[in-house]
Amino acid sequence: MASLTSPRPDHAAADWSVAQDWASYSAQDHATWDRLFERQTKMLRDRAAPEFLDGLDMLRLTKPGIPDFAELSERLMQRTGWQVVAVPGLVPDRVFFEHLANRRFVAGRFIRSPDQSDYLAEPDVFHDVFGHVPLLADPLFADYMQAYGEGGLRADGLGAIDRLARLYWYTVEFGLIRRGGDMKLYGAGILSSYGESVFALDDPSPNRIGFDLNRLMRTRYRIDDYQQSYFVIGSFEDLLRATVETDFAPLYRALDGQEDLEPDAVLPEDRVYSRGTQDHVSGVESK
Repeated sequence: MASLTSPRPDHAAADWSVAQDWASYSAQDHATWDRLFERQTKMLRDRAAPEFLDGLDMLRLTKPGIPDFAELSERLMQRTGWQVVAVPGLVPDRVFFEHLANRRFVAGRFIRSPDQSDYLAEPDVFHDVFGHVPLLADPLFADYMQAYGEGGLRADGLGAIDRLARLYWYTVEFGLIRRGGDMKLYGAGILSSYGESVFALDDPSPNRIGFDLNRLMRTRYRIDDYQQSYFVIGSFEDLLRATVETDFAPLYRALDGQEDLEPDAVLPEDRVYSRGTQDHVSGVESK
């Protein structure tokens, strides 16, 4: 989740949506998508949450080329009532929350250049659609995303967006889930990144800590680098329940009286699946 303070572009609607203009994609654009898609699906076969892989098939994202949002939305609407809406780039927080609360996922329509295969500062169509959309075909995760949007609108009125952003970051973008005795990937920031798809599960550097809402919302996170800690949920049902059954207003007040935790912190009360060496640290900013 990201914020924006610049004015709405003239060609965007009041809700910042724009036409995807699928016909304008070049052959190179489609080839870039296909190359990224093939690389990631091979990597994720045994690493991604089954719900993500099911979503790829169900939504027919395996079809070559950048997906047409209209066709994708039609299939997604039939499954969970969600649709994909093109936007010109980053949008203001409240606009983002309003879309989510109404089961609309905003996606950038541009695709990275061939020399940006491994890193991109601003989310593109591959990150947004490949990374995020397959899980919107899962009813529990789809409900969680709507609940998050509704919670974001309330947080905006309470001045607590920064706190709630950490929940999005450590679940929707960089979350891990347990499946039996194994950990799987479900965060879009990992699923759309070749390097982090390996790092998050295999590298000894990061902590892997059991999900706790209070603990997570106290924890700062890394930007422009791999995470120093990942939070692990037991199921999407657990994640949804923690969100809809929590009264966030008193939680925000309680958090205001507690110190923030650094991204590498491990507390005595944490449920630690693996304590990281923190060997991979490049000194980038955390939030």
